[in-house]
Amino acid sequence: MFDTSFSTNDLSYMLQGAWLTLQLTFWAMLIGTAFGIVFGLLRTMYPKRTIPLGWFLDIFRSVPLLIQFVLFNSFKSIANLPYDAFQVAAVVLGVYTAAFCTEIVRSGILSVPEGLSKASRSLGMTQKQTLLYIVLPLATRISFPGWVSLALSVMKDSALVMWIGVIELLRASQSIITRIQEPLLVLCVAGLFYYVMSLVIARVGVKFERRWQIND
Repeated sequence: MFDTSFSTNDLSYMLQGAWLTLQLTFWAMLIGTAFGIVFGLLRTMYPKRTIPLGWFLDIFRSVPLLIQFVLFNSFKSIANLPYDAFQVAAVVLGVYTAAFCTEIVRSGILSVPEGLSKASRSLGMTQKQTLLYIVLPLATRISFPGWVSLALSVMKDSALVMWIGVIELLRASQSIITRIQEPLLVLCVAGLFYYVMSLVIARVGVKFERRWQIND
C-alpha cells in the first residue's frame, strides 16, 4: 500500500506558491508588455536613433536571469531601497520580459506588408491613422502567438526568484521535500501545477485567436 507523509497542508502550501507564481507572471507580463509595445514602436519607427536602447535591451536578453535577480537584489540591499523581494522579482522579471516583448512587437510590425500602408495613405489616411487602424491590429494578430509563448516562458522562469527568497511554487516544493523526504511525489505534484497553469494560459490564447478568426 502506498504510504506518504504528504498532507493536505502541504498541498495548500504548494497552492499558495502556485498563486504567487501566477502573480509574478501577471506583473511581469503587464510591465513587459507595456514597455515592450513602446520600445517596439520606437525601434521600428526610429531604428537608428534607438540603437542605444537596442544595446540596453540586449543586455537583459543576454545576461542569465538568475544573475539579474541576484545583482538587483544586492543593489537593493546596498542602496537600502524600501522594496521587498517580491517587488524586486516583479520588476526584474518585467524588464527581462520587456526586452523580449520589444522584439516580438517589432517583428510583428515589420511583418505587415508595406503595400497595405501605402494603400491606406493613398486613401487619405494619415500616418497616425494608418498605424492605429491598419498596422497595429494586424501586427497584434501576428505577434500574439509569440506573446503567449513568452508568457509561458516567463511563468517557468519565475522559479528562479527562489534564490532571492520569494516562496513561489518551486521554493514551496523544495521546503516540503526537505521536511518529508519524498522528492519524486512532491516534484510530480509541482509539475502537475505547472502543467495546469500552462494549459490554462495556452487555452485562453487559442480562444482569443479563434475569436479573431470568427470576427474576420
